[in-house]
Amino acid sequence: MSDKLILPEHIGIIMDGNGRWAKKRGLPRNAGHKKGAEVFENISRYCRDLGIKWLTVYAFSTENWKRPKDEVDGIMNLMKGYLKNMASARNEHIAVRFIGDRTPFDAELTELMEKAENADVGEVITTVQIALNYGGRDEIVHSVREIAKKVAEGEISPESINEDTISKNLYSGTPECDLIVRPSGEERLSNFLLWESAYSEFVFMDVLWPDFTKEDLDKALLEYSKRNRRFGGV
Repeated sequence: MSDKLILPEHIGIIMDGNGRWAKKRGLPRNAGHKKGAEVFENISRYCRDLGIKWLTVYAFSTENWKRPKDEVDGIMNLMKGYLKNMASARNEHIAVRFIGDRTPFDAELTELMEKAENADVGEVITTVQIALNYGGRDEIVHSVREIAKKVAEGEISPESINEDTISKNLYSGTPECDLIVRPSGEERLSNFLLWESAYSEFVFMDVLWPDFTKEDLDKALLEYSKRNRRFGGV
């Protein structure tokens, strides 16, 4: 990766294609999720090595509960395993946060999430946000509800509400997303970071997530570096 490239501050990745990857190999879908989880860890560390400040990954959407129970249980167990392994890691310089509605999760997963968020990782280089039971529309609804409470309590007035107010009450509260990468050949957002992606650059790639490599991310970053981001200007 060239030092001359303009790197994004915040990357969002829609980790798509695990099931198709497994099907192509005659494996159960959860085998694809397991391989995809390994890729996620590798890409997280690579973003740290590049000095990317924020990485948000789409791990499980509010719509994914419609999938077969054994697949959902497999994804949740993979997340628990990842968080247990992370608990023994130190000085990775990667902070972990979760965005989404946690209420459906069992006590074990919720506790592991909280421990991960409070872990001592040394000086933070990259913050990885894992979108779990997350939906972009749900996040905006969450923000509106939080603002409505503050209005009802007299903390703020309706006239004072602006874009910044909505941003501050989202799940994430992060800088807007500069680059969104979606592997797997699909070309849609799928309810991911709807508010934060207002001026995102998009790179769609014809590679399934379990096959995604550092070189694929390099290609996406090279493409991003070529873009002329005008934000509505000239």
